[in-house]
Amino acid sequence: MTKLSVNINKIATLRNARGGDIPNVVEAALNIEKFGAEGITVHPRPDERHIRYSDCHDLKPVLTTEFNIEGKPIQKFIDLVLEVKPAQVTLVPDAEDAITSNAGWDTIKHREYLQDVIAEFKSNGVRTSIFVDPVKEMIEGAAKTGTDRIELYTESFAVDYAEGRPDSAKAYAQCAQLAHELGLGVNAGHDLSLKNLRYFKENVPHLAEVSIGHALISEALYLGLEKTIEHYLKLLK
Repeated sequence: MTKLSVNINKIATLRNARGGDIPNVVEAALNIEKFGAEGITVHPRPDERHIRYSDCHDLKPVLTTEFNIEGKPIQKFIDLVLEVKPAQVTLVPDAEDAITSNAGWDTIKHREYLQDVIAEFKSNGVRTSIFVDPVKEMIEGAAKTGTDRIELYTESFAVDYAEGRPDSAKAYAQCAQLAHELGLGVNAGHDLSLKNLRYFKENVPHLAEVSIGHALISEALYLGLEKTIEHYLKLLK
C-alpha cells in the first residue's frame, strides 16, 4: 500500500511569521502521526525560512513513523542528515532562489556527484531517494547512482489534471514501471492534493509513498487536520 508522508514545512512557515513557537512543529508532527500518517517530511533550506535545522534534531527522537528529510546536498545538509540519520533522505536540486522545488535532477550529468553522496548516506544506514522528472532517461540514470528510490516530481501532472488533461499521468506510469523493473522504489510528490490524488494513484503503479504538504495543510484550514489526513488515507488505501 502507498504510505502518506506529510510535509510540515508550511506549519513552520506559520510559526516563523510571528517569531515564536506557535504552532509548535513537534506537536503538529506528533498529531499528524496520531491521525494516521505513516511519515513526516521536512525540507530545510539554507536560509531556514520555514523548517530549521534545529527542528530536524528535535523531531528525530520523538517520531515513531518514517522521517524523511529533503534537500539539496550541500555540505551543511549532508552534515545534518548524517547527524540526524532519518529513515530516508530525498535529494532535490534546489536553486538558491527557488521558492519551492521546481525541477528534478539531471541524473546523467550529475551521476558521479550523486553516486558519492548516496554512497555516504547508505553507508550510514539512511535510505536514499532522488527527485526526478518523469523522463525515462532520468530514471535510467538514477538507477546507476545506487539510489534506493526515486521521487517523481508531479507538478506537471497536477497542472495538466487541473486543466482537464489527465492523460499526462501516462508518462508517470511508464516511468514508475521502468523504475520498478530497475529495482527502484517509487515515491511521488509536489502539488498532489485531494482533487487529483485518486486519479494519480489509480493510474501510476508501484507507488511506495507520496509526500504532500502545501495542499494538505491548506485543505486542513477548511476540513481540519485530522479529517484531511483521513481523506488522504482513504484515497491511498
